Amino acid sequence: MNLYPGCSLVAKALALGARDRRFKSAHPEMKKIVLTGIKPTGTLHIGNYFGAITQAISLAQDYDARYFIADYHALNIMKDPKVLSAAIRGVAAGWLAAGLDPEKIIFYRQSSIPETFELTTMLMAFTAKGLMNRAHAYKASVQENIEKNVDPDAGVNMGLFTYPVLMAADILLFDSDLVPVGKDQAQHIEMAQDIAQAVNFCYQQEVLHIPQPFFRDDAAVVPGLDGRKMSKSYNNTIPIFAPEQDLRKLIMRMPTNSQTVDEPKDPDSSSIYQLYRLCATAGEQQTLATRYRAGGMGWGAAKEELFMALNRTLSPLRNTFNDLIKDPEYLDRILSDGAERARPIAAATVARFRKAAGID
Repeated sequence: MNLYPGCSLVAKALALGARDRRFKSAHPEMKKIVLTGIKPTGTLHIGNYFGAITQAISLAQDYDARYFIADYHALNIMKDPKVLSAAIRGVAAGWLAAGLDPEKIIFYRQSSIPETFELTTMLMAFTAKGLMNRAHAYKASVQENIEKNVDPDAGVNMGLFTYPVLMAADILLFDSDLVPVGKDQAQHIEMAQDIAQAVNFCYQQEVLHIPQPFFRDDAAVVPGLDGRKMSKSYNNTIPIFAPEQDLRKLIMRMPTNSQTVDEPKDPDSSSIYQLYRLCATAGEQQTLATRYRAGGMGWGAAKEELFMALNRTLSPLRNTFNDLIKDPEYLDRILSDGAERARPIAAATVARFRKAAGID
């Protein structure tokens, strides 16, 4: 049974896929492929911006980039259709405002690529249940339930349990070479590798390309308002596109120690200064660090410096975002165009797998 709307896409996919793989083998200098997914489960914050978005956009200068909005992943925890739809467009507008160029980067919605879900089904046949039992998210849910003295699987749906397989499909579908992740997310790539290797071993050929993690640099650890890592789960985030007045209020409420104005302060242990470093020039960083160590500067003045530097960085992004979010049809068109470019690549992978499995 042909699962595609007409055989032309499959034929084109097989031809393009075979040609591209042969060409890349003969030309190792060609750009490698980088892929990342963005889950639309909340308001984008500056931890996302400095820790992931800027680096992902920078990688697109040297790699063939394929970035997607993981709306099916979000469905595990977001059941309100209006909220999810708004979140998808918010992520799209946010990444575009941050500098993503849809002409250079294939930018699409996960749900627009039906091959993702066919590949997921096929990968299930090569995925051990024990591997899923070891997934961090599932283990954390089980542990939390045990501590509450309830059924270990209470509240765990199959979307959560099989989350790593869908993620593996996202990655393997596009012959990804590199996947940017934080070091705490390395397990996802390891599982994708394990599953792909099981497929390749079974068919004694490279049906699926083995991806590698690309660990983000130290900027990935962005301190939140309370000094801990910025995270929605800690409720300590600074939204990228917060209005100027709201941004200032958030920063001015940051907790500090009891040091007086006259006392010297250590910039390296100050979350205010660590955030300042992300958006200030080298000269500005040196000047403020000197003021910290010399004494005579209160925490209010330090927060004011942070606000001015951060607002300077975020203002143009905020303005662009506000314009984009007013035009949902444009955002939908950008994502639709990206899906059109992505589908032949995805179809090539699925067709290759189907052929290897004898079900083409």
